[in-house]
Amino acid sequence: MKKQQFEIEYLFKASATIIYSFLTTPACLVRWFCDEADIENDTYTFMWKDSEETAELVDDFEDELLRFRWEDAVEDKEYLEFILETAPITEETILKIVGWAYPVDYNFTIEFWNNQMKNLKKAMGEAY
Repeated sequence: MKKQQFEIEYLFKASATIIYSFLTTPACLVRWFCDEADIENDTYTFMWKDSEETAELVDDFEDELLRFRWEDAVEDKEYLEFILETAPITEETILKIVGWAYPVDYNFTIEFWNNQMKNLKKAMGEAY
């Protein structure tokens, strides 16, 4: 069974710079994404109570784009990407998440990111 790509967007009142820092610094990552985070060069290790995931940062355009490749990715085209854009009318920041999930896990994955974005907004002091 092949993974399929998903793409979801979230609106934030915070600037791209603030959101970028919450995606790239261990002290901020532990506030919304994982229990512990370690960054060594371009290798990010995310730790939770019962598991650990490692990803390589393959693209980094400050305040615009982050692309990670999970260590256990089956295919080279599988990645997790965060894209930061400004909404033209409202000037809010759009955080677009692009990733891959098995069809049977698709709904779970979307719900996971919905919950994580609630956690991120809360960590940044935004109402959700």
